[in-house]
Amino acid sequence: MKLSVGAKWAIYLTVILLFVGCFHSINNSGVESKHSVARQWNEALLSSIRQDFARPTVHSRNLFHTSTVMYDAWAVFDDTAQTYLLGKTVNGFSCEFNGIAMPFFTKIAQEEAISYAAYRLLSHRFRNIPATSEAQLRFDKLMSNLGYDINNTSTDYSGNSAAALGNHIAECMIAYGLQDGSNEANDYALQSYSPVNPPLAPAAAGNPDIVDLNRWQPLYLESFIDQSGNDLGTITTEFVGPEWGQVAPFSLTENDLTNYQRDGFDYWVYHDPGAPPYIDIVNGGAFTEEYQWNFSVVLAWSSHLDPNDGVMLDISPGAVGNNQNLPQNSAEYETFYDRMNGGDSSTGHTVNPYTGKPYEPNVVLRGDYARVLAEFWADGPDSETPPGHWFTIINYVNDQPELEKRFRGQGPMLSDLEWDIKGYFALAGAMHDSAVATWGIKGWYDYLRPVSAIRAMAKLGQSSDPAQPNYHIGGLPLIPGLVEQVQPNDPEYLRGSNNEKLYNIKAKAWRGPNYILDPTKYNAGVKWVLVENWWPYQRPTFVSPPFAGYVSGHSTFSRAAAEVLTLLTGDAYFPRGMGEFKAPKKAFLVFESGPSEDLTLQWATYRDASDQTSLSRIWGGIHPPTDDMPARQKGIRIGIDAFNLAEQYFGD
Repeated sequence: MKLSVGAKWAIYLTVILLFVGCFHSINNSGVESKHSVARQWNEALLSSIRQDFARPTVHSRNLFHTSTVMYDAWAVFDDTAQTYLLGKTVNGFSCEFNGIAMPFFTKIAQEEAISYAAYRLLSHRFRNIPATSEAQLRFDKLMSNLGYDINNTSTDYSGNSAAALGNHIAECMIAYGLQDGSNEANDYALQSYSPVNPPLAPAAAGNPDIVDLNRWQPLYLESFIDQSGNDLGTITTEFVGPEWGQVAPFSLTENDLTNYQRDGFDYWVYHDPGAPPYIDIVNGGAFTEEYQWNFSVVLAWSSHLDPNDGVMLDISPGAVGNNQNLPQNSAEYETFYDRMNGGDSSTGHTVNPYTGKPYEPNVVLRGDYARVLAEFWADGPDSETPPGHWFTIINYVNDQPELEKRFRGQGPMLSDLEWDIKGYFALAGAMHDSAVATWGIKGWYDYLRPVSAIRAMAKLGQSSDPAQPNYHIGGLPLIPGLVEQVQPNDPEYLRGSNNEKLYNIKAKAWRGPNYILDPTKYNAGVKWVLVENWWPYQRPTFVSPPFAGYVSGHSTFSRAAAEVLTLLTGDAYFPRGMGEFKAPKKAFLVFESGPSEDLTLQWATYRDASDQTSLSRIWGGIHPPTDDMPARQKGIRIGIDAFNLAEQYFGD
């Protein structure tokens, strides 16, 4: 059979293209090639976030913008998907696109466009971080491993160049980011906000200078090391992101928005939860007792941070998790949060739906469990920040062999690339909206942290009994066995050498960093301490995040992420009905020794993991319940809305 010249050339061209495709696969056959190109760029981004300043707002945006350029670079070559920014007008910004021919090998074009788009954007975003040379080397090396030329900077895709298209997509996103309300051009500097309280110096006793017990207070630290490990020296902490509510969102709409004004600046608040409980130190006020109860929970849970107390807990999914009904108002908090023993009212899961058998008990020391929770979910000290932490979790889920990569758990199996692209886009949209909504609330309500409130109330006295010494209507409520007054028969370190601390407030609590001589060998333990010296379970170089407490970013990010993962996989449960994290004996905790025994955190569902995140912040001394629950409720709405909007772009 004779072939025409045209047929011969068609065969030759096909062979050449196949060879190019094989060469590309071989060139990309290094250690990382077991993952999709989107996963590789996501890992590069997470590594770079860990080397930047710990800014959850900035990095939720970096995760969203990077996931978006990768999505657009994939979607433009897909038969049914729609792009998000490419060729569209989003939040008043237009990204020009004149079309491109569909390639013979779609995946090769997608991977090339994805890589150039991610490379250009990340090189721009991380050019001024503390480890900028390391980050750029990481991006350069990944491009080299993938077989791409970093010197190809053309944005002229008229010749159907996937590389040029990727560069164009990145160029659009960079320009979009310079006008999205983040103030990126000025390194995200504050535009209006200033604190009303003078700083608290945690190394000194008490909180003598606070003027408003309802407003955020900066910290004066002789050495401040943020959650990414950056040593910033002696500083007074500055509020990170109080004006972030004005940043262009993903799925948040005007119907979700309330606009407030202070000092001539508009504070945009999405999903406004209303004000937190305020204390009235003169008249008591309607919400004073609610305020006092919330912060007393944090103080009481500080007594749980000692493995030597011998208290044991079953932390298996058969015993904890499975919260079916979250509190809808503050009146229900006292039955949901266990102030005395820690944890919540969850009852666990009867059986593992994948095995049909009950979950095996996982009995551990409460002092180990509470400390591991506090450090694991704090994402420090090498932090990818809370939104990045949930990308490590989605990557963990995606690596489980039992996971079937079917969108919403239905339909055909998706390729690793399509699954990662769609999952990242939906999750990143939810993380970005969580930051916009949460920091809008933080900026407007400007609520203080437990270290400020607890020390300030301790200075006022006790609020439980007017007949007892040192009474003040705005003081701390007494809890027998946990929060009491210093008595004449107490040891001198409590009452003072001249009894000058008599009837001050003492609490059974974690003793603080001054009692840790060597964090590889010792822990501070729990003992009666003067509350004026109370520390959250944190490093002395960090103490508390540099932004307001209300509402909790961890709770919002985590619940939104849990909703996205539930919808994406079509299953509320982790693969095999179990997600796990192992904390090895005396090798996991950073600022003190622990855990005392090997410990494994376990979760049946994504929501269980999210709920555990929220509890960890109370044990860590960072949030009271009033910061937590409105954030969980808001996270549910944000996660669902972001996923539903992302799904609209996916087509069939």
